[in-house]
Amino acid sequence: MRISKNSNIVQIQRNSPDYPARLLDLYDPPSSLYIYGDIRLLNIPTIAIVGSRIASPEGVKNAHYFAQALSAEGYLIISGLARGIDGAAHLGALGSNQDHPTIAVCGTGLDIVYPREHLGLAQAIGGVGLLVSELVPGSGPKAWHFPRRNRIIAALSLGILVIEAAERSGSLITARLGCELGREIFAIPGSIHNPLYRGCHQLLQQGAKLVQSPKDILEELPKWSKTEFKGV
Repeated sequence: MRISKNSNIVQIQRNSPDYPARLLDLYDPPSSLYIYGDIRLLNIPTIAIVGSRIASPEGVKNAHYFAQALSAEGYLIISGLARGIDGAAHLGALGSNQDHPTIAVCGTGLDIVYPREHLGLAQAIGGVGLLVSELVPGSGPKAWHFPRRNRIIAALSLGILVIEAAERSGSLITARLGCELGREIFAIPGSIHNPLYRGCHQLLQQGAKLVQSPKDILEELPKWSKTEFKGV
């Protein structure tokens, strides 16, 4: 582990004891990670919530609700800091006082916030949670960064909840990677006439669990106690 040029960003090498073991399930795990925030959170069981950047009000409400409920059960919510579902999930996990942790995996270096309107959200996450990236500080947003970010989200998670996803979307990439890694996949159904749910319906046809409440997710995941993660 070493400190980068920004003294608040820590670099973890793959051979470090702090490197998350779940990332080693990937065929191409990052050679190192840059993190900002509480490194101990890498030990807590994580649930990903992902979905459309152009989300409906209902989708935003669902993301916030599920994130808040699952966070209250002790799971750490992880997402990609994007507009729409990602942002709502982070806000739901943070809670009304923005004092509960969540993890954001970024498609930029950690000294650059994308999208710009999530600067305050990123600062809140960094204060109580964790910002993660495999990209060196100074790396701006590039199209190919985001699929690679998605594989980190998938690998770090025990389960992935997809809320509103079009037929071709980054959320489906995350879910399919998660399925290949043996993670639990969950999807919320919607109207057959709404294109934002076509990706969710594809996942359900392929064996994802249909979700109507947080309980549907909790009953599929292993029980755990915070005493297993002393000091967190």
